[in-house]
Amino acid sequence: MNYSASPQGCVHIVDDDAAVREALGWLLRTRRLLSSAYPSAEAFWDCAQSWAEPTEAACLLLDLRLPGQSGLALYERLPALVGCAAMPVIFLSGHADVATAVEAVKRGAFDFCEKPFSDNALVDRVEQALRHSGQLLAQRREAQRRQSLVGSLTERERAVMRLIAAGLPNKLVAEQLHISVRTVEVHRAHVFDKLGVRSAVDLVHLLRDL
Repeated sequence: MNYSASPQGCVHIVDDDAAVREALGWLLRTRRLLSSAYPSAEAFWDCAQSWAEPTEAACLLLDLRLPGQSGLALYERLPALVGCAAMPVIFLSGHADVATAVEAVKRGAFDFCEKPFSDNALVDRVEQALRHSGQLLAQRREAQRRQSLVGSLTERERAVMRLIAAGLPNKLVAEQLHISVRTVEVHRAHVFDKLGVRSAVDLVHLLRDL
């Protein structure tokens, strides 16, 4: 078993069966994966509400059938939690819940595993979910970096940027803003330099990604 290939991060387990929680924790440790366990959706929610914006990968193993709030109900509330912004969800379901689990996957869940599940297959999917979480975090950090770059522009530079991104040539930008073409060229150069782009096409792609 190649432990070095295991991604970093934490696996959160929500299941009302203590034996299942313990077994899953042990299984994850065989791949050197950290985990935390919760006996109910409410327990997870109470804890997760205090989490800050995520900085490391995480995924959630969530039982569909739980006393009190169901796993599906918790899943639908997760977007409200800042700390769960990049946390893929793998549902654990019994045979009777497969249709519900499939519907959850269609609505954005990472996957589901039917009980009794294959240990290796489950942990393989957990590792894939953690890698996906890492990719989501990297995308969020890049978006935040780009937002910061745009925020560094002056008001006039942002005005020039918007018109350039709209496809206007320098002459029309100058007419729109009642400034000289030379001034537009200077602002354009500043915008490109600050945002790290080399062309109007690159600028459009950067703004579209934001």
